[in-house]
Amino acid sequence: MFTSRDPSSGAIIQTFRGHTLSRVMRILDRVAAAQGRWAATAPSERSACLMRLAAALRAQRQMLASTITDEMGKRIQEALGEVERSALVCDFYAVHGQTFLEPERFVTEAGESYVEYPPAGLVLAVMPWNFPLWQIMRCAVPALVAGNGVVVKPASSTPATALMLESILAGCGFPPDLLRVILADHAKLESVIAHPTVAVASLTGSEQAGRALAELAGRHLKRSVLELGGSDALIVLADGDADRAADAAVSARFLNCGQSCIAPKRMIVVPAVAERFVERVHAAVAALRPGDPRAADTGLGPMASLEGRARLHGQVRESVAGGARLLSGGEVPAGPGAFYPATLLDHVVPGMAAFDQELFGPVACVIRATSDSHALQLAADTRYGLGTSIWSADIERARRLAHFMPVGMVAINAVVHSDPRLPFGGVKASGYGRELSYHGLREFTSPRSVWVA
Repeated sequence: MFTSRDPSSGAIIQTFRGHTLSRVMRILDRVAAAQGRWAATAPSERSACLMRLAAALRAQRQMLASTITDEMGKRIQEALGEVERSALVCDFYAVHGQTFLEPERFVTEAGESYVEYPPAGLVLAVMPWNFPLWQIMRCAVPALVAGNGVVVKPASSTPATALMLESILAGCGFPPDLLRVILADHAKLESVIAHPTVAVASLTGSEQAGRALAELAGRHLKRSVLELGGSDALIVLADGDADRAADAAVSARFLNCGQSCIAPKRMIVVPAVAERFVERVHAAVAALRPGDPRAADTGLGPMASLEGRARLHGQVRESVAGGARLLSGGEVPAGPGAFYPATLLDHVVPGMAAFDQELFGPVACVIRATSDSHALQLAADTRYGLGTSIWSADIERARRLAHFMPVGMVAINAVVHSDPRLPFGGVKASGYGRELSYHGLREFTSPRSVWVA
């Protein structure tokens, strides 16, 4: 059973009956048939369909944003931003998709030699609840422009957003059934992956879910793309701008009520900037007040679930018991909903839950390094490898330091974020493969070498 529940009140919005395995198999067959027609479509027509989809998303942005807010508690302004970002990724691939798919030519002793990029087949997109529209679009749009069909398995708590996207896309000139949503539990995923038309499985979610999907994909010799958790470091070096770094850190950390894989979860500061940074972050965190996510002046919405809140609170209490200093928040409020206050922990060290684990909620953690080199060591001391933010006045030095960070993305004097023009993804326990840019598009192709004598 798939249930949409309002995180701000706990009330059930809508319940959806899950698909039987036989129905899931019928849907896969229909998507495969549509994909065959779509693969033969001219790239210019694919671009035209994406442009119509972008226009349709913008035309229905209020309804989409309201559904996102209702299902997972995102503040309405952030939900509107998620819809616009989803439209922008359509714009980007409508313009650049054809170029990304052009054959790549090589000089050899042959008369002609090149690599072409035909579609891989069906793409299974196993998507999370924290960005219920954007995460689907980030995977589906490059997959579609490459000529694939897409089967979306949304999170059990956000089915309505996925079904609304399915309906909108169907009216934009794509072949019927090219993108379909399956309401299936994880027990059915092996049968889906084993389906002969499914070529790639893409998952955004927890490390545990990623390991399970990778095992299934490997068992059936299918490719996989995994975008998993993160515990990104934001490093403020001795010559860094503490005020700018603090403002950026708070804005990024508490976006989506802290439920973002690329949020700066570990803020590492050196003595020269530590007090100024903590003072500014503390003031900003204390000013964030939880409230109705539908109200324009709300600073912090609810978390997406009571279960997520309980897990986060346990990590906070464990860290405080281990010696972290609680400067703000850290208490479960009375009343309905999955609200949790903006929380700031100082003097976090390795061995604490706040350092070693991913805190998926509105909690900022300050880690005090003894020097610039110590700060970099602390940043790398994690099983995750999604992104790192480095703040320094010496850009060339920051570039050199960034070169050695074991992560998939680095931002200098900025926070890590996703941009369709650049590949997105991590290393280590943060997953493998890339989304966005031409790198993400080619994850969903089957490169083929052609040699003409």
